[in-house]
Amino acid sequence: MGVFSNLRGPRIGATHDDLPVANASSSSSSSSSSTPSLSIKRKLSNLLPICVALVVIAEICFLGRLDKVSLVNTLTDFFTQSPPGRSDQNIDLMSESCEEWLTRQDSVTYSRDFNKDPIFIYGGQKDFQSCSIDCTFGDSSGRAPDAAFGLGNQPGSLSILRSMESAQYYPENDISHARRSGYDIVMTTSLSSDVPVGYFSWAEYDIMAPVQPKTEKATAAAFISNCGAPNFRLKALEALMKSRIKIDSYGGCHRNRDGEVDKVEALKRYKFSLAFENTNEEDYVTEKFFQTLVAGSVPVVVGAPNIEEFAPASDSFLHIKSMEDVEPVAKRMKYLTANPAAYNQTLRWKYEGPSDSFKALVDMAAVHSSCRLCIFLATRIQEQEEKSPSFKKRPCKCTRGGSDTLYHVFVRERGRFEMESIFLRGKHLTLEALESAVVAKFKSLKHEPVWKKERPPSLKGDNELRVHRIYPLGLTQRQALYKFKFEGNSSLSTHIQHNPCAKFEVVFV
Repeated sequence: MGVFSNLRGPRIGATHDDLPVANASSSSSSSSSSTPSLSIKRKLSNLLPICVALVVIAEICFLGRLDKVSLVNTLTDFFTQSPPGRSDQNIDLMSESCEEWLTRQDSVTYSRDFNKDPIFIYGGQKDFQSCSIDCTFGDSSGRAPDAAFGLGNQPGSLSILRSMESAQYYPENDISHARRSGYDIVMTTSLSSDVPVGYFSWAEYDIMAPVQPKTEKATAAAFISNCGAPNFRLKALEALMKSRIKIDSYGGCHRNRDGEVDKVEALKRYKFSLAFENTNEEDYVTEKFFQTLVAGSVPVVVGAPNIEEFAPASDSFLHIKSMEDVEPVAKRMKYLTANPAAYNQTLRWKYEGPSDSFKALVDMAAVHSSCRLCIFLATRIQEQEEKSPSFKKRPCKCTRGGSDTLYHVFVRERGRFEMESIFLRGKHLTLEALESAVVAKFKSLKHEPVWKKERPPSLKGDNELRVHRIYPLGLTQRQALYKFKFEGNSSLSTHIQHNPCAKFEVVFV
């Protein structure tokens, strides 16, 4: 019966001020024989205030001056006969806007204040200067840790696996294997891991360093020392040499040049660099590739099958996916070497800037992986509290009598912890409206993107905020950057309506 169940009055046998006890015996026979007209008058006098109240409420509602939520609250308060001195938590919407009402009603104070009780991770060390969530690392803090590196930790403490090694060499780094082994949080080079730890960052690599003249006679340089890698990289090196591609080898495999050199400085003098990884594993892209980008040489890749997702431009690299690709790649290298204009096109990104997709990927590392781990943990703790039956019930939407519904959603920038409020009209639950509302909100806060201090000057841009991706909170970076996409406005609308107070994450470029 919902709110209107109280119209039936108290249960049989229950007492209430000024009302008779339904199953009480009659006090006297004279009481039961009271004048019928007096009884009818008394009943009518009791019903009169109710009728008047219903008429007044109906008229106000008809005039559109009372929100549906306020109507329900008014009826509830009236028929439950709340004490006059009660402090009403739902102020009449006639005195405030839907935005104000939702801001007040949807506000939450979580049981844990991370400013007073920071995230504590056992083991490791705090290797970042700042983070949007208070977090401590160490061996002891006098309390149980929220998480710890390795297995066999205290009950209630999450186990963390962190490694930058290939899963093909270290099977325990495979995400599925790690989960089966008992790890709760996985931190590897895989963008599908909970907290990715890649080899890339603006701080470590001067990716936009200017291109230097290509003065070496050899077409390409190679730094390969592990000649027993399980993939075909050594065979690819040998096949390129047989295809009359002159290669200066500085590593232990087929060495023909002195290896005691500064690698990046040496690569700057070559048109091509053989960025051959020791394994062909998704997302496993090491310094071999990024050092080549710094040097302004064109990388010839044996390695990650999805290397294009790590490239600054679609034509900025050559990819040997299998031995069958060696011959066509060799021909391409010869063509580019003989045609300076075509070769310069492969380095165009150095002058015009890399793709937004590349910037969004490298920007992830602008926030240290240890800080991102702390954000991941704090977010998980709050989400678990939100699932509790005792967690505050929030309306998350507001409808003024017959007018459009206003939805309350939350958004934060990737790499930050705190959420910001966004309001969307039901008639305009579109991707364009969401992006516009997000940009307007963060502009009003004079928000500075997390990557602003990390990027090279040529890529910092102006103070405009440009959205690259907006996605539901909780996705992996592989999903967020490459897989997930709302299938039109209806998909977004359905998501918001089915997820009260929906949370999003935004990537600015």
